[in-house]
Amino acid sequence: MRITGGELKGRFTKCPDGVIRPAMDRMRESIFAILGDLSGKSFLDLFSGSGTIAIEAVSRGADNVVLCEKDKIKIKTVLENVSMTEKVMQKKIECHFMPVELFIKRSKSQYDIIFCDPPFPYKFHQDLIESISEYGLLKENGIVLIHRPSEKEMPDKLGNLRKKEYRIYGRSIVDFYEIDS
Repeated sequence: MRITGGELKGRFTKCPDGVIRPAMDRMRESIFAILGDLSGKSFLDLFSGSGTIAIEAVSRGADNVVLCEKDKIKIKTVLENVSMTEKVMQKKIECHFMPVELFIKRSKSQYDIIFCDPPFPYKFHQDLIESISEYGLLKENGIVLIHRPSEKEMPDKLGNLRKKEYRIYGRSIVDFYEIDS
């Protein structure tokens, strides 16, 4: 997978063993174009897979970047991939290897941007967004993105979060939620 923008643009990450559905380059490039300048912003990558989204966030200026992936088979490759940001940019990505649901319950931090990319068979998309709302992981004026299959519907309001917009990428949809004011 190729980093599509920022300081690490054009570099490649490795794909880990196990089940993985990497976000398409076109989709990642589009999402990060929508998000704009990430300088000084915090970024949480849930269901990280290879770590590429987190690396993309650092490459585009995000400072406090955290990822969470539960699949132990992916640990070695994720750590190898994220080491690129330390070697090239002297920026570290904080890695957590545990179920996302547990991470959300234990987290004491808030983030400007939260990107959720659960496996397509995952059945708890709505619960995931509600948990992010309930545990207060999103900063005021922050945004939660969730990548889902087009056949799975998502409501306009979940907890204190309201869907702002969505984008379609083939059979995938990315919903953008923000705090309802």
